[in-house]
Amino acid sequence: MAVQDKESVVAATTSSFSNTTPTELNHSRTFLDARTEEDLISGLRKEIEAGRLPPNVASGMEELYWNYKNAVLSSGASRAAHAVISNMSVAFDRMLLGVEHPFTFNPYHKAIREPFDYYQFVHTYIRPLIDFKNSYVGNVSLFSELEDKIRQGHNIVLISNHQSEADPAVISLLLEAQCPYIGENIKCVAGDRVITDPLCKPFSMGRNLICVYSKKHMNDDPELVDMKRKANTRSLKEMATLLRSGSQLIWIAPSGGRDRPDPSTGEWFPAPFDSSSVDNMRRLVEHSGAPGHIYPMSLLCYDIMPPPPKVEKEIGEKRLVGFHGTGLSIAPEISFSDVTADCNNPNEAKEAYSQAMYNSVNEQYKTLNSAINHGRGI
Repeated sequence: MAVQDKESVVAATTSSFSNTTPTELNHSRTFLDARTEEDLISGLRKEIEAGRLPPNVASGMEELYWNYKNAVLSSGASRAAHAVISNMSVAFDRMLLGVEHPFTFNPYHKAIREPFDYYQFVHTYIRPLIDFKNSYVGNVSLFSELEDKIRQGHNIVLISNHQSEADPAVISLLLEAQCPYIGENIKCVAGDRVITDPLCKPFSMGRNLICVYSKKHMNDDPELVDMKRKANTRSLKEMATLLRSGSQLIWIAPSGGRDRPDPSTGEWFPAPFDSSSVDNMRRLVEHSGAPGHIYPMSLLCYDIMPPPPKVEKEIGEKRLVGFHGTGLSIAPEISFSDVTADCNNPNEAKEAYSQAMYNSVNEQYKTLNSAINHGRGI
């Protein structure tokens, strides 16, 4: 896969003018021509000297290279060293292209599949980091049920925790054999950091995204608060339009950010949900005019790309990488009317429904944790 992916980049940059953008044609081939580790590292110096790559971005790229290399080699897989060079040369190439010609994401971004297939690029890059022999999918038959409903015109919303920047790829890769349709069609509600960080943007370009500003970062810069709120309103309208058309699969993490470990114990657990986010999604689904279903889903994959210990304001976090088992589980949909039958007012109902969702995600997470980190299986 790694060789094919690199060849697809070369093909994309040398194909006819009808398929290739001017940015691709005028783009430096430094990293595409790399064959060794030395080629990659010296290529970073070359691009800094040419003024095409800011030193701070190059430093982050080099750090990512060493972390990715160590993680992939720790898998013990055959041809792991070759995969590192091939995958990192493509990643560096896409990062450089993004610095030379910055890509701007629309409120609703469709995965870019040509002339360069960013979706497959992400899969090829993340796949060597997953220990599939120690990975688990819970209730996989429910994912097939989702696919049937989507094809019938129903809307599906997946409410889950959020562990790493690799989450969407982990979902797709764990379902690749049984339900590839889910991975290709899922639309992820994504925070602004993954569409602004130059090391992250190429991976985001390969996903279907509904772009929002997280509440956690809404007030980082007081001068930008109004702009962020207006942008979120546009994204909400895009989501409502999509849902009205039916056959949508939307994934949202209502915690508003990635899970973090308990500072005193080091134990990981799903971060609490923002009940307003859960309620907004429920209302959008209810008012779409199409049949809708909301399912609780749980993810365990923090070791693949663990987040910083604390939420950071600045863009450009350290990117740690690991090889590890991962987990994905889904539970039956939760009915709002069933959960809130005894509630006395709308606010009480909102909190009860959000808590029911969280409780399901948390229980699934405990099962995944036992299976992956304690070898107990599902």
